[in-house]
Amino acid sequence: MRLTEQQIQVFKSTPHAVLGEGAQVTLFGSRVDDAKKGGDIDLLFTAPANIDNPTQTVGRIYAQLVRQLGDQKIDILLKAPNLQPQPIHTLAEQSGIQL
Repeated sequence: MRLTEQQIQVFKSTPHAVLGEGAQVTLFGSRVDDAKKGGDIDLLFTAPANIDNPTQTVGRIYAQLVRQLGDQKIDILLKAPNLQPQPIHTLAEQSGIQL
């Protein structure tokens, strides 16, 4: 896994701050593979409860990450009980690492 310890801590604390207790984050994509170089950071945030405004929620998550880590290439997926699951969610869960 190609993340710094600071990044890991921020990624682990952000779901709870924005989505509440029980929220989780999964790293997937190229950053999971130590042999690869570069690439953006792909994260799946899983909320335990329904989300009323997914777009605004993703914006809040991104803003929290940028405030703590600076501007980085981060792709955010959001999963919640009331949101329609997509194939990318399954891929992220199967190939990713829960932080």
